[in-house]
Amino acid sequence: MNLAESLLYALKDHGAEEIFGIPGDFALPFFKVMEESSILPLYTLSHEPAVGFAADAAARWHSGLGVAAVTYGAGALNMVNPVAAAYAEKSPLVVISGAPGLQERGAGLLLHHQAKTLDSQLQIYEQITCDQVVLDDPQKAPAKIARALRNCLLHSRPVYIELPRDQVFSPCQAVDRLPSVSTDIDALDACADEIMEQLLAAQNPLMLVGVEIRRFGIESKVAELARKLALPVATTFMGRGLLVNTDAPLIGTYLGVAGDQTLTREVESSDSLLMLGVIMSDTNFGISQRQLNLREVIVAADGEVSKGYHRYTDIPLTDLVDALLTRAKETNGLRQDKEAAVYPSGLLGDDRAITPLEIAKGVNDMMAQHGSMPIASDVGDCLFTALDIDNTELVAPGYYATMGFGAPAGMGIQAASGRRPLILLGDGAFQMTGWELGNCPRHGWDPIVLLFNNKSWEMLRTFQPESKFNDLDDWGYAEIANQIGGVGHKVSTCKELAVALEQAVKQRGKFQLIEIMLERGVLSPRLASFAKGVKRLH
Repeated sequence: MNLAESLLYALKDHGAEEIFGIPGDFALPFFKVMEESSILPLYTLSHEPAVGFAADAAARWHSGLGVAAVTYGAGALNMVNPVAAAYAEKSPLVVISGAPGLQERGAGLLLHHQAKTLDSQLQIYEQITCDQVVLDDPQKAPAKIARALRNCLLHSRPVYIELPRDQVFSPCQAVDRLPSVSTDIDALDACADEIMEQLLAAQNPLMLVGVEIRRFGIESKVAELARKLALPVATTFMGRGLLVNTDAPLIGTYLGVAGDQTLTREVESSDSLLMLGVIMSDTNFGISQRQLNLREVIVAADGEVSKGYHRYTDIPLTDLVDALLTRAKETNGLRQDKEAAVYPSGLLGDDRAITPLEIAKGVNDMMAQHGSMPIASDVGDCLFTALDIDNTELVAPGYYATMGFGAPAGMGIQAASGRRPLILLGDGAFQMTGWELGNCPRHGWDPIVLLFNNKSWEMLRTFQPESKFNDLDDWGYAEIANQIGGVGHKVSTCKELAVALEQAVKQRGKFQLIEIMLERGVLSPRLASFAKGVKRLH
């Protein structure tokens, strides 16, 4: 086989199920092999940021590798922001970049797409990936590929693979998968024993979960652990959508001063808070009502466990949960008497103006009647509105908070899962990447898109209302949808919204875009509370 085929089979062997990409001259030979070999399906989009977001979303969905293939310079550098987002939010994204051939590197000429040096791109990606390899030697390539893919899965963070175009067809051996990294059993046992001792002695234990339990594919095990120990479970803001379709005793999403105050008190007053896979970010804890008592908090993330003044290194989250499950079988269960979260429903079909809360009600009504849908959300009030939608699978840039994620992420979900997604985004985000919806017809995707149109960067206006640059024009998004292969609906009243949701969910085969006209300054209750909390605490 050739080097490109060796790489593609290795990706498949490590769990990759599709590739998203945009060809370019330095990547054309690799794209030729991808297309003709059909080792993995290839979905091409229109702009590299969308490729990165779609592949990131697929990785989140699979709890495994997402793959993005682009050309050198103009392609890979255009995808830096999505890869940075994947790094920050611990998504195992494989970036494959075509590159100048070894022969042309020595010609003494500056090469097109080159920045400062030919290695500038590699150096940039060193900052936003956990491993980087250049496949400039077919004999060494299998070992390099194996190392990079293992690190991608081990750390659940992006890796960078550079493939010179004149090496694509070079003969190459198959890639042997490297063994998993061994764990110190004595340290693991000591850590698990100490955690169980604290949980059993606590009066008000509680579990707070974050994105790593999805990244490492252990949601079902975490749910079993919570059930065996009778531990109430809350998700972080970033962890919204976790533990769907499990019987975990889920009580809601922790939002500090912006969330349900009963839940906030439960989390912040817990005398044994077990935090599994939680990113200690400002979006998760920046608006806490009061600072968590770190002596009583157990944090297991990034391959480490900290408990009070004790720290255990090189303890994978998967191994820790397995060890706790073994010990949980010996307990009689702890106290759990918390109430599950309740979400708004009952959209009234009248002529009232639409608010974000009414959107949540409409979606909850739709899903109750027609079945749950996975959600891809952009940032802004659409993401805060998602918190009032019944708990379902959700992908969103909750920490990195980049605009433009929603539309391509929803397309990535449909490619990865075969399920029809619901996409939530604002008009500002549509102007960035919403045009990618025009690729849905040729790939057979038909998401339902809810576009919050307040003719504004409303999230920014919330924090700086005096700035006029937050004002946007109305581009007529429903009409645009009709022109690029979808079906557009424009709604201004609750009655129109209810009708459009019913029509959209029943029509398959074309993407449905519901342009929802909102008044500037009208926020979801969640965003209003969040903004108030941020201003109060800062």
